[in-house]
Amino acid sequence: MIDKSDLWIIIIAMGIGSFGLRFLFLGLVGDREMPPWVLRHLRYTAVAVLPGLVAPLVLWPAATGGQPDPARMAAALVTLGVGYFSKNVLAAIFCGAATLYLGLFFLS
Repeated sequence: MIDKSDLWIIIIAMGIGSFGLRFLFLGLVGDREMPPWVLRHLRYTAVAVLPGLVAPLVLWPAATGGQPDPARMAAALVTLGVGYFSKNVLAAIFCGAATLYLGLFFLS
């Protein structure tokens, strides 16, 4: 277990770091025009965050004790394929969910 003073130091440091990152963009740069190359790269922030949130749930799911599961892998591949070829987010989500539930039903 972590010491209480270490925990509070980490919480305060993360709060200061989070505030600093937000202040950098909102306080210092917020009233200026950003270069086109920065705006072009910022478009991909949300697209990069979503796989970072989903990948651990697919590769190390808590439901299986951290062991990779064929049903979750298949659902991730179907979601990726449908999303790539159809360019439709809702179709990808629904096809991936259907694949997951069918995979869990037939493989469990």
